[in-house]
Amino acid sequence: MLSLMAQPAARRQVRDNDAPSLDPSAVERAYARERARRNARSARAHAARSSNARFWVVLAVLTFLTVFFALTAWHEIQTTFGI
Repeated sequence: MLSLMAQPAARRQVRDNDAPSLDPSAVERAYARERARRNARSARAHAARSSNARFWVVLAVLTFLTVFFALTAWHEIQTTFGI
């Protein structure tokens, strides 16, 4: 007769990542990797700040140019039609 009961899942070996490594240079590589990650995170934050500043500068320049050209066109229209 076939049993319809659920069977327990097979247990797998879980590797302990906190176990000390046998490689003596592993600690130095881990420090270097973390330092590189920290530097990359800092570089991304700096890039985000500078891109934000560039956005506002470009927006201000475009706004200034739009107003300048609109006023120049308005002045030319007034001069041309004698308003």
